[in-house]
Amino acid sequence: MSTTEPLLPAAGAGGATAAKSKGTRLCIDDALSMHAGEFGRWQLRHFVLVSAAWALEALHTMVIIFADREPAMACGLPGGRGCGDRCAGAAAGWEWADGAASSTVAEWGLVCGERYKVGLAQAVFFAGCMIGAGVFGHLSDSFLGRKGSLQVVCVLNATFGLLTALSPNYWAYAALRLLTGFSTGSVGVLAFVLATEPIGPSRRGAAGMSTFYFFSGGIAALAGVAVLFPRSWRTLYVVTSLPSLAFVAAVAPFVSESPRWYLVRRRADDAMRVVRAIAAANGRCLPDDVTLKLDDEADEESSGKEESVDDASANSSSSSASSGSIVDVFRSRTTRARLVLSVLINLLSSVVYYGLSLNVVNLKTNLYVSVVANSLAEMPAYLLTALLLDRFGRKPLAIGTMLLSGAFCTAGSLIAGAGVMSVVRMACAVVGIFGMAATYNLLFIYTAELFPTVVRNAALGCTAQAAQMGAIVAPLVVVLGERVPFAVFGASGIVGGLLVFYLPETKNKPLYDTMAGLEEGEKSLLG
Repeated sequence: MSTTEPLLPAAGAGGATAAKSKGTRLCIDDALSMHAGEFGRWQLRHFVLVSAAWALEALHTMVIIFADREPAMACGLPGGRGCGDRCAGAAAGWEWADGAASSTVAEWGLVCGERYKVGLAQAVFFAGCMIGAGVFGHLSDSFLGRKGSLQVVCVLNATFGLLTALSPNYWAYAALRLLTGFSTGSVGVLAFVLATEPIGPSRRGAAGMSTFYFFSGGIAALAGVAVLFPRSWRTLYVVTSLPSLAFVAAVAPFVSESPRWYLVRRRADDAMRVVRAIAAANGRCLPDDVTLKLDDEADEESSGKEESVDDASANSSSSSASSGSIVDVFRSRTTRARLVLSVLINLLSSVVYYGLSLNVVNLKTNLYVSVVANSLAEMPAYLLTALLLDRFGRKPLAIGTMLLSGAFCTAGSLIAGAGVMSVVRMACAVVGIFGMAATYNLLFIYTAELFPTVVRNAALGCTAQAAQMGAIVAPLVVVLGERVPFAVFGASGIVGGLLVFYLPETKNKPLYDTMAGLEEGEKSLLG
């Protein structure tokens, strides 16, 4: 069954006759499905190379867990007796078990009354992520492109990360974490879009759902790196920053720019070059008479005087099709409603995801083991959503996973006490984070499919900003006590699940290129 009827206005008998004499004009989805291959050798290699950037985002985001940890303290006085107030630190005879350079907390005395600064540095980082996601989301839709933007943010990440290792004091450290967040916040969005746009519609969902494995793998790798450098947080920042430079130097040259971005920028020859490369690598053949078109362009063959009309239409729509901004999203009633809902849903899911993650990490267990266990626990959720995505669709799966998380978090808020009851409450938290990890992963592919290529990264950047705002709020919720955070997480999950009811299903729908194409496609589906 074809999934791209809205993109094929020339599929009728009249269009078929004209196509023989003047060639066939296809949208990229059709070119991939019919000729180049939806997910062959080319897409697999490209997907793996680009998605490796998710591991870089994990390194820059989660390094704070180890760099800002509070090491154990021991009384340095003979016999271990006579040490004064622990808040006085070395002045009262206390010593850090791993040395004063082991973390920012130890080096700058961020304990007791100064402990808020640890949370402030984390909030500042996510604030930077929120700003950067919007900025680079727009740049990647405009002149800089997906690949160019990804290269720029990786260079900035490495630069700011290395400078962070040289921080002379806390406030310089916090400022550099803000800058690192500015460049880090868009890495995942850029990598996701660049990795999935060259993939055909029937394979795009499963591939998109697999990107989070790289993020979880990056967290696990970070724990392994951190255990090698327990006595120097500065060295840890150096080691976690260098891979970003390695990515730009060794991986980026083998990555292709998105053919969809080329097409909306009116660089049809470059788009065709990429599609032909895909076909060649996949062992397929793209007919010589095939050319690419945007989904809001009428086929030249569909009437007797199209050539002049199409030229005028292409020229008149060139500026609007080649680039877009968040303003264009709000001009359309269809995309405006989708954006508002997506922002709210992403914000609520982020509050729950990061909030529950902080609760797991704060268990009184070995920090390195806890981080690895937490990252590995999310992987079954990614596998489940990948397997069920095309079976049940984006909308039912998003509703189900959010309500699952919300229900178990609500149950956790009703459980009090220690012993067996604390184990039951922890089980609720585990199921809660399982459901929200699945949702968090699913929202990337779902949100990307809700918006056309011309504004896709701008919209994803906006929803990423909302997610970062949720990440800022999450630590503030966690400190509210034992049961109140569970109640907040439960309410957030349930409300978010209910909001998804108002979004359309995108399963087996074409990935539109332009705003006009989206509007016409939606009208034809409703008709």
